[in-house]
Amino acid sequence: MTSRIALVTGGTGGIGRETCRQLAQAGLRVVAGDLPVDAARREEFRAAMAGFDVDFQPMDVTDPASCAAAIAAIEASHGPVDVLVNGAGITRDATLRKMSREQWDAVLSVNLDSVFTLCKLVVDGMCERGYGRIVNISSVNGQTGQFGQTNYAAAKAGMHGFTMALAREVARKGVTVNSISPGYIRTAMTEAMPDEVKQQVLAMVPAGRIGEAADIARAVVFLCDERADYLTGVNLPVNGGLFISF
Repeated sequence: MTSRIALVTGGTGGIGRETCRQLAQAGLRVVAGDLPVDAARREEFRAAMAGFDVDFQPMDVTDPASCAAAIAAIEASHGPVDVLVNGAGITRDATLRKMSREQWDAVLSVNLDSVFTLCKLVVDGMCERGYGRIVNISSVNGQTGQFGQTNYAAAKAGMHGFTMALAREVARKGVTVNSISPGYIRTAMTEAMPDEVKQQVLAMVPAGRIGEAADIARAVVFLCDERADYLTGVNLPVNGGLFISF
C-alpha cells in the first residue's frame, strides 16, 4: 500500500521536527512545511531527518498563494495530502493596553488564519477519497488565558472552535479533525526563560517536569492513526496535569 502523505507546518521547529520524525516512524511519508531557510539550515534539517522519509517544502502559512503552491508541489512530488498537522505558531506578547494592531494581526494570521487556509486546500480531496486526518496544535493558554497573550489565547481558543465545527462537517466522509493543547514544552522559547520563571512553572505542573517535544508528537501520531476513526472534535490536553477539566 502506498504510504499516506502528511504535511506538518512549522515542521522545522522543535515540536515540528519530532512530529515529522515520529510520523515517519509510523510509516507515513512526511513533508515539513516552513518558511524558506538558507542552504546551511536546510542541510542541517535534512541531516537531522536522515533515515526518515521526511522532505522539506518551503511555504509561508500567512500567504494563501504560497500555501496553494506548496500543496500543488507536494501533490506533484508525493501525492495528495492525507494528514495535515497545523503546527505553525508564533507569539507577540504584550498586555492588551500596549499591544499594537500589528502584534494582534501577526499572531492571528500565523496561528489561526493559516488553519483556515490549509484546511480549505486539502479537505475537499480528503472527503473525495474518504480518508483524512487533521490535527491542530492549540495550547493550554487557549483554555486558561494567559497574562500578556490576548492575541495568542484568542487564536488558540479559536483554533479549537474551528476544529469542533469542521469535525461535524466532515465526519461522515472519513475525515477526523482534532486539537492538541500542549502545556509548557521544552523548546528554544521556554529554555530562554529566566531560571526563576522556569522553577515557578515547574512547581505548577503536577507531573513534576516540563513536557518534551516527543510528548506532543506521540499525541499527534495517536490522533493520526488510521484506527483513530471514531475520535473527532477532540481537544487532547498534553500538559502534565497543569490544567485539568472535562
